[in-house]
Amino acid sequence: MATWSADEVEVLARAVTRAPSVHSTQPWELKLADRRAEIAERPEFALGHHDPDGRDRLISCGAALANLWLAVRALGWRARLETEAIPPWTGAVTALRREPPTAADLHLYSAIARRHSHRHAFASTRVAEDRLATVIATAGDGVRVRVVAEDELLAVAAILERAAKIIQGEAGFHAELAWREYAFVDREPGRAGAPWAGLVRVGSRIPDAVTLAARLENEVILVLCTENDRRADHVRTGLVMQRIWLSAVDNGLVASVLTQPLHVRETREDLAEKLALPVLPRLIMRLGHPAGPVRPRGDAPNAGQPIGVDHG
Repeated sequence: MATWSADEVEVLARAVTRAPSVHSTQPWELKLADRRAEIAERPEFALGHHDPDGRDRLISCGAALANLWLAVRALGWRARLETEAIPPWTGAVTALRREPPTAADLHLYSAIARRHSHRHAFASTRVAEDRLATVIATAGDGVRVRVVAEDELLAVAAILERAAKIIQGEAGFHAELAWREYAFVDREPGRAGAPWAGLVRVGSRIPDAVTLAARLENEVILVLCTENDRRADHVRTGLVMQRIWLSAVDNGLVASVLTQPLHVRETREDLAEKLALPVLPRLIMRLGHPAGPVRPRGDAPNAGQPIGVDHG
């Protein structure tokens, strides 16, 4: 049976390594056999305090799977994507037969190299409704996308403020990050700190709900939700997250992802109540126009930027 060529292996591997992952851990392994490419979870990258149930690890694997599918399509193969429920497997892409990629496939594939996490303020220019509709049209696979309305921002900001204060007091969480330090330096004086940036540190300056809500007015807040809390649901969340992110980049937008607040049970419950969500919130995405020049991905301080805190 035919196997992947050396050039194809390089393309697949590069696409996977450019996927966002929790604290840049890249908690997956790419396995190739015949014309099949599989993503396996690597539980040895567990983060017991930040990600005790491994949800972010599986979301990371889902993002890698999304990139893998696009790479197979870009190589000119009709691709079948499957998600796996039995550990350590999370999903696979099989090349079925030769088929040219569509223009949409190539647009999203090219966005892989340009995607990064935007940890600064967004421009005051609102995202046009038709552009937002195009971006979130890439959702599916059992994952619902909820756009936070303007009159809901203050309630969401208050929930994020409470979550940040709880996380800031968790010594075990901060000790765990010491071995995997991710340095965020906000170039805007006085703007550093989560939930504005995403990752709460001991010394983070946490804005009050009113201040944060005012900042959020310049961006689009999406909440990705799933009906169940199974492995496959988290993998699919990562798939949809990455598709939306790449579509945003292709449409001239920037984005970042927050999952850290949702590790606080009260945050998940409060968010579901305030937004009248019939399903469980899994992650929060921020979308908008950049306020300044977009940094080329090659300038990023870390090769595999994070998702679980402020995915990048």
